[in-house]
Amino acid sequence: MSFETAFLPLLLAMTVISFICRAGGFWLMRYVPTTPAVEAALKATPLAVMVGIVTPVAARGNPPELAALAVIVIIVRLTGSDILAAILGVATVAGLRILLGSP
Repeated sequence: MSFETAFLPLLLAMTVISFICRAGGFWLMRYVPTTPAVEAALKATPLAVMVGIVTPVAARGNPPELAALAVIVIIVRLTGSDILAAILGVATVAGLRILLGSP
């Protein structure tokens, strides 16, 4: 893997733009009244994002990813820890990809 010096300005630009988007969202939310509907939408957003990320992966049906999804569900049910489930899910995908020799 080679390192391109042209990558650094692009990385910096993406970092700044990402920060502006996040900070702008926090700043704009100061002016939105927190009604029960807004609160429900904000609580549902992380789940909606995760479903949007996981669905295409699950639809492909690759064994490492499907096994990781099963591990994640089991760990969340047993421990209630999203972080632990995510770490073990990533480890499951990595381990199975190494064992199966898949990309």
